[in-house]
Amino acid sequence: MITNKMPGRRKFMGWSFFTSLTGFFGMIFYPIWRFIMPPPVAESTQNSVKAAVVNELQPNSGKIFPFNNKPAILIRLSNGKYRSFTAVCTHLQCTVQYRKDWKIIWCACHNGKYDLNGLVISGPPPRPLEEYDVLIVKKDIIVTRRKA
Repeated sequence: MITNKMPGRRKFMGWSFFTSLTGFFGMIFYPIWRFIMPPPVAESTQNSVKAAVVNELQPNSGKIFPFNNKPAILIRLSNGKYRSFTAVCTHLQCTVQYRKDWKIIWCACHNGKYDLNGLVISGPPPRPLEEYDVLIVKKDIIVTRRKA
């Protein structure tokens, strides 16, 4: 009885077809995957930023400004004091805004509401906003990340 140790033509053609098909789908889906997935961006190590100048904000008003790679909000309270928080909602990462008519921080995406201490009043946000320290240096309002 003769045994053939070499793979047959059918096995070779099946292997070739599978390899070609894998390469073809790789050529199609790899560029799509690279387009969909954003490249990794290193977070800035900047711990402070000039958010505004003194008297730029009227009492009971707010301003969105960039802090590192994310937006932040600076609020001037009715008594003239300043508060600052991340402007990224803890629910779905929407940008929050200050509503001077309600005197709250509001997320328009799903009606999330935060008080002026960054704590959740109502809506779907699961956590309070991250609070930043506000320093006034000469005429500049400097916002810094809180020490952990």
